[in-house]
Amino acid sequence: MALITAYWPLDVIIVFTSLLVAAYMYVTRKFNYWKKRGVFEITPTPFLGNFGDNFLLRISSAEFVKSLYDQTKGLPYAGFYIFDKPYLLVRDPELVKNVLVKDFNVFSNRYATPDAKHDRLGYSNVFMMKNPAWKFLRGKLSPFFTSGKLKKMFDLMLVIVDDLEKHLESLHLEGNGKILEFKDLAANVTTDMIGSTAFGLRVNSLADPNNAFRAAGRKIFDYNLSRAFNFITIFFFPHWVDYIHPTVFGKETTDFLRRTFWDVINHRSQTGDKRNDLIDMLIELKEKHKGEDIDGFKFEGDDLLAQAAVFYSAGFETSSTTTAFTLYELALNPEIQKTLRKEIHEALEKTEGKITYEMVTTLPYLDMVVSETLRKYPPLGFLDRVAGADYKVPNSDLVIEKGTPIYISMVGMHYDPEYFPEPEKYDPLRFSDEAKKSRPPFTYFPFGEGPHICIGMRLGLIQTKLAVIQFLKDHEFSVCEKTPIPMVLDPKGLTTTSKGGMYLNVRKTTTAGG
Repeated sequence: MALITAYWPLDVIIVFTSLLVAAYMYVTRKFNYWKKRGVFEITPTPFLGNFGDNFLLRISSAEFVKSLYDQTKGLPYAGFYIFDKPYLLVRDPELVKNVLVKDFNVFSNRYATPDAKHDRLGYSNVFMMKNPAWKFLRGKLSPFFTSGKLKKMFDLMLVIVDDLEKHLESLHLEGNGKILEFKDLAANVTTDMIGSTAFGLRVNSLADPNNAFRAAGRKIFDYNLSRAFNFITIFFFPHWVDYIHPTVFGKETTDFLRRTFWDVINHRSQTGDKRNDLIDMLIELKEKHKGEDIDGFKFEGDDLLAQAAVFYSAGFETSSTTTAFTLYELALNPEIQKTLRKEIHEALEKTEGKITYEMVTTLPYLDMVVSETLRKYPPLGFLDRVAGADYKVPNSDLVIEKGTPIYISMVGMHYDPEYFPEPEKYDPLRFSDEAKKSRPPFTYFPFGEGPHICIGMRLGLIQTKLAVIQFLKDHEFSVCEKTPIPMVLDPKGLTTTSKGGMYLNVRKTTTAGG
């Protein structure tokens, strides 16, 4: 005799079906959340909501948020679901302005949240930190990026581009040139730059691309399955971090960074050496704010070290990918490459061949080229915020409830033909003064916008532009049989990165015209 019927097999079918129906009812119980509020919602799928392609790593996180943007053309905002939780996509430029700037007091925190207990390096840095500690921390670190500081850093960067010139010379790129992989090569350059400018370390990744410092950087952005799910958890369902315990930098890399940076800090403290870099600033803040506790944050231990870790990782990765994507697009667009090389040569003639800070920061066509690269390949293709209080959307009946995650598709807006006609085309003239004035505000923001705009934006741009100048002034780039055409982005990547290598042919030029 079975429990429900006279037959065990039938009982099993009934119980299994009941559990399946109960599970279905549970995971779809919130699926009318946006409809009830008069908001268009993208039809979700039971269990995964709208998150299936990203969760299964078929597309990258930036492409996922862009797909939501593309499905909701003409709407100021739309609702979607990750598993069963309601999220809001904001796509109207004026509402983007409200979220990022005008009403920043309501949306001051990112939704992304690392594990505060088990990953202080990931949680306590200026990128991830929550208010009010974030505001305090940001104010203390901002002086590191003044014009005076950047000019001093620039002299250190020149040493690295000299290393790059010698490295390229050693490859004997005369004649037809050689095929090189630029994703890693660009990262070697920017790793050496950030190592020198921020930490006073002569890393020498160009000479030794497998050194421990460079290897640690690769592991941070080695988007294997484990790392991919770490980032997806932190950025899209952070309420799971207490159970999964993901790490922003990875356990092995976290241990390496902890050892390396404490060695540098302790050495400086003991010797009294001064370089006016990030390490000196952290030591000064450690002494000045000893014993202070700002909403759980302290300038000591991993909380202090977290700033070094995020400046290291973000400092080399964003600049290197922008450099590599720029060279890729210049290889695909030889006329643009020739125009830029001509501008560089004309500038060098005026300075007797010397690359100067003023040159790097004021060349107009170079700025347009890098801006167009950042339009097509922003380092982080979406922005996330969370409502800190109930918020009534202006000129609307919608009230965004406290705790609602807000997402903005940077890539979606950058590829919207309403703002950027023929968005797949690489066209630096989109960023002429005239073109910029004709475009609505808050449709282009590769470094974010408002108080949360990337604190290292100016440093990152200088690193990228300096590297592009050094690569391009004496070399010509072209596509080869291994060049990815069209570009395919890594679906496991949180940041915008090519899938596999980025191979280009490079040869040494013999005339000023290239």
